[in-house]
Amino acid sequence: MKTHTIDTSAPVISADAYDTAAFHAAAGAIAVVTNTTAPDAVALPSEDASTADLLAAAREAGHRAVPAPLAETALVARPLLRRAGLPVPDGPLSYAIAPELTIRYAHPTASPVGSPGCLGDDDTLLVTGTLRRVPWARAATAVAVLATAPFGPVLFTVTPDQAVLTPGGNLAEEPRDDLHLAALEIPASHVRRVSPELLDEARLRAALARSALIAGAAERCVDLTVAHTTARTQFGRPLSRFQAVKQEEARLIEETALVRTVVRAAAAPLDTGGPAAQLAVAAAKTQASASAAEIARIAHQLHGAIGITRLSPLHLATTRLWSWRDEDGDETYWALRLAQPLTATTLWPALTTAP
Repeated sequence: MKTHTIDTSAPVISADAYDTAAFHAAAGAIAVVTNTTAPDAVALPSEDASTADLLAAAREAGHRAVPAPLAETALVARPLLRRAGLPVPDGPLSYAIAPELTIRYAHPTASPVGSPGCLGDDDTLLVTGTLRRVPWARAATAVAVLATAPFGPVLFTVTPDQAVLTPGGNLAEEPRDDLHLAALEIPASHVRRVSPELLDEARLRAALARSALIAGAAERCVDLTVAHTTARTQFGRPLSRFQAVKQEEARLIEETALVRTVVRAAAAPLDTGGPAAQLAVAAAKTQASASAAEIARIAHQLHGAIGITRLSPLHLATTRLWSWRDEDGDETYWALRLAQPLTATTLWPALTTAP
């Protein structure tokens, strides 16, 4: 089975990659944090892997704080390009849903009816505008772009060297770059007309990929918190023996299990599409985003002051939770998407019918 391994040189330190020896070597030494090992890498599943397997890989990437666009590649860009019949480039990929781009025909046809440029000799396009906060754009081989052309929704690919890149990042220091396009010509062979349903599927895939990453980071918070409260002692006994700590740990594990469950439950509906996919993905991202804040709060509370330092690997998980909570739609956005199609007569069947 053909697999790829995504690895980048982005300046993000992966979990458990810290060298704190300099801090303890001598009294008064300045703490030095260095990346002494290669960034964690997770094998990119093959293109024929099931959605459940892809979600598991994305969750593991979130757990390890993998500094690469694994979820963006496996769950969003590759499936969309295959569905549209475009070649799938090797290596890491990203995506952008950008209806605000200005797109016109590169070879307009003179027509006695309609406005100038309303028809074209072919689907070669001139694209102008900015793709904002593209995940891992600087590290991507290509970016799958969904936009609106004169003839309707369209999918094409852009490589970072075709645009002017403005570096950016989220709270976790993951790249979120702007790509500025100035009358970029996209050949007709690289353009595919797509249905509105595929455009909506792109939003669902992006949200579910982010939910799977949140689930992995939440599991990392549980691992680190349980290890800390077990090893740390106070008043002659481990923190984990105190009732108040036990209660908060139970809440942390409960929230994490809830996120993991709703993400797993969305795999089959995403494959079938339709209203079931809308409901399942909206529920997954609503719960994942809503739980992210509570998971981070409990983890930091039980770690105490040590958890907020860069010497602690906890921040690698919690800063990602805070960032991913808002990306690809926060809980408010997806709660509205979840509720809009439901009525008094359709709510119970939606909750009780298997996808």
